[in-house]
Amino acid sequence: MTTSTRTPTGELSATAARHLLLNMTPNGSLGQDGENLFVVQRGEGPYIWDGTGRRYIDGLSGLYCCQLGYSYAPEFAEAADKQLRELCFSPLWSASAHPTAIELSERLARIAPVDIEHTFFSGGGAEAVETAWKIARKYHALRGELGRTKAISRRGAYHGLTIGALSLTDDPGLREPYGPGAIETRFVSNTNRFGLVPEAPEFLDDDAYTAMLLAELEAAILAEGPETIAMLIAEPVQNRGGCITPPEGYWPGLRTLADRYGFLLVADEVITAFGRLGEWFGGDRYGARPDIVTVAKGITAGYAPMGATLVSSRVTEVINQPGAVLNHGYTFAGHPLSAAIALRSLEIMERDRILENVRGQQDHLAARMTSLADLPIVGDVRGAGFFYACELVGDLEGGGFSDTARADLVAGLIPRRLREAGLLARVYNRAAPLVQIAPPLISDRDLLDRIADILAETLDEASARL
Repeated sequence: MTTSTRTPTGELSATAARHLLLNMTPNGSLGQDGENLFVVQRGEGPYIWDGTGRRYIDGLSGLYCCQLGYSYAPEFAEAADKQLRELCFSPLWSASAHPTAIELSERLARIAPVDIEHTFFSGGGAEAVETAWKIARKYHALRGELGRTKAISRRGAYHGLTIGALSLTDDPGLREPYGPGAIETRFVSNTNRFGLVPEAPEFLDDDAYTAMLLAELEAAILAEGPETIAMLIAEPVQNRGGCITPPEGYWPGLRTLADRYGFLLVADEVITAFGRLGEWFGGDRYGARPDIVTVAKGITAGYAPMGATLVSSRVTEVINQPGAVLNHGYTFAGHPLSAAIALRSLEIMERDRILENVRGQQDHLAARMTSLADLPIVGDVRGAGFFYACELVGDLEGGGFSDTARADLVAGLIPRRLREAGLLARVYNRAAPLVQIAPPLISDRDLLDRIADILAETLDEASARL
């Protein structure tokens, strides 16, 4: 008989290596006993603890989900217990619904962007995006425009990994292993000014930059054929590429082009909704008037899985016409438990003035983050609300990283030092090296300062080694 000398965490890691396939992970690199696996044991407030008992600031809110941090479990448990005692499951299927999903749809309509009145529930963000595409296609088909089979997305965008959502995601490394995309998609420029040639937009004012972006978009629409475009999808602040904010007038300009050429405008708010930018919906900050909004993540504050596609009256007037069938659905859409937790999350956010906390702290966080641009390794700082990124520049002419510097700093020192200092942040080691934060919306000024201090100390050390 052999007695294991592994700790309980070590046993978990070894079991994971044998049985668990992680998302977006080189699973073969976990090690035979899972020694490279980070095991999260518990959370409280804005902190999480690993299996060794070490505490970290959750600087990424889980994965942009845990708007309320980890201290509201008793309230959510109460809501869950009440719901499960009344009704554990009932599908939103074939003219059947349940009270909790109905109440949540009404609550979302009250806080949603103007003219958004209906909700189609799903299990997460990628499903919400898939739903947006199918609703757009259904809308055009019912209007007799069967040729509208194409989408427009933006360069560098990420909209999910299901096969339809993947077609709207601009990452060849993610798309190519799975063959041709399910949706023919044209990619146009995002709104990132950093790194553009000197005679181009980073030196233009917002009006000129917006005009240039919209002119490029209109040219793409005309090149594809306006009668072939079903929808354009964009995030109010694009996550992938590093918290890329839009110039003034950009979202109203998208609305104008959508109306001119007859396609639907989709705001992907899977990350930016529910307070991340200080508003219920981030697009409100930029004058967005979408036809469809996709949400997930923060809708339940991470306490349960849920996604939703919010749809304007203009669209539902067509797809809800007598005799039309919305032949699309998910077994667990609007699950009673998830709906009850989402309702409690919205109630807590309103009661505890969570949006007001973000609005009250965002200028301070912006100032602290902007000051990081003084460090040699930081080329640009951008973001809004509680959502920021530093784009890093390296040792090569033009700001790129040599293979050695990328391995030593971006893949090595920076993530290691952040973790050692007790901060979980996102460090991208792809085309544009980035460090990104999205702290829980309950964070106070002291915590935001601590996050900024850790970033400054880490990036200052990286600059010295560059």
